[in-house]
Amino acid sequence: MARLAQTAGLTDIQQEILSTVRDFVDKEIIPVATGLEHRDEYPQAIVDGLKELGLFGLMIPEEYGGLGESLLTYALCVEEIARGWMSVSGIINTHFIVAYMLKQHGTQEQKDHYLPRMAAGDIRGAFSMSEPALGSDVSAITSKAVKDGDEYVLNGQKMWLTNGGTSSLVAVLVRSDEGHPEGTAPHKSMTTFLIEKEPGFGEVRPGLTIPGKIDKMGYKGVDTTELIMDGLRLPADRVLGGVTGRGFYQMMDGVEVGRVNVAARGCGVAHRAFELGVSYAQQRHTFGKPIAQHQAIQFKLAEMATKVEAAHAMMVNAARKKDSGERNDLEAGMAKYLASEYCKEVVEDAFRIHGGYGFSKEYEIERLYREAPMLLIGEGTAEIQKMIIGRRLLEEYRFQG
Repeated sequence: MARLAQTAGLTDIQQEILSTVRDFVDKEIIPVATGLEHRDEYPQAIVDGLKELGLFGLMIPEEYGGLGESLLTYALCVEEIARGWMSVSGIINTHFIVAYMLKQHGTQEQKDHYLPRMAAGDIRGAFSMSEPALGSDVSAITSKAVKDGDEYVLNGQKMWLTNGGTSSLVAVLVRSDEGHPEGTAPHKSMTTFLIEKEPGFGEVRPGLTIPGKIDKMGYKGVDTTELIMDGLRLPADRVLGGVTGRGFYQMMDGVEVGRVNVAARGCGVAHRAFELGVSYAQQRHTFGKPIAQHQAIQFKLAEMATKVEAAHAMMVNAARKKDSGERNDLEAGMAKYLASEYCKEVVEDAFRIHGGYGFSKEYEIERLYREAPMLLIGEGTAEIQKMIIGRRLLEEYRFQG
């Protein structure tokens, strides 16, 4: 039987990378994921294994010590890792968004300084846009950087940092009015700063505090935190790209990569839910036969598999579009929207197939049921994706009256 979510046109190198990652997931992640998740324990051994495989440098150019692979290769690896445990894919995602932003927008000095250590996994990245009073409304950011001689002083509170505690480099978006007169559009007066810090919680450098982990319904193991800046001083060379006012565009470029990643995570979680559902349906007997032989269950399995295939195809298309150098906000928005919604539906159907056992923490589907909702929110809600999709469609199909 052909395995779901196959990708045509991959090179031998891509296939070898995926095979290696798939084996790692099956042997090192799936057997321990549920136990780690229930204890909300950071998967240090798994992260060390990914570091040894070179995955933290997957998309970083070879000249900086990375593998120089495409977004497609990265997304397919994320899909496999999320099939094992979605939290692990989150650890990688924020790291790669920061590495991608550095590669695309950093000064040569910033690339030389950070990318080799990021490729080796010695520096782990996190990025931050959200604040307590805002989520998708990035233009309402109140955190601020003020120029003071050769330095900038940053103040404000950020929210929902994945890897906020374990990371050692955070890309933070703040308002910076210096050089931008009053009345400038909000998105043109924002700057991304690169903040180096010590991993951990509490005051991790003067003026910067990571209070602690946020307790979450799911998506455990990976740390999600706040970040508080109170008189944080940074030299001017920590402005991403060396010029203020470009932060919004830099972050949105990175978020496009993040949306492909979230789509890939949705595909991976949905694929695992299908695997669990189809396996359980062949083991559980009712009325003298496996429930997989009941038409109602076969209909569910058919719908689940079709959704896994459709989401995978859209995710692959969005990644390939970005790799081609073309604008892909439409494709990334569609892929993220469809994959996250389908993931929720496939997980719920697998949960239903398990019946009462799906409610037990002894069964893996219970963990997936709590993880899937995060994908409905991460990198923009369904409503935000629909706004992006709708606006882009109106650009492409402008009425000529």
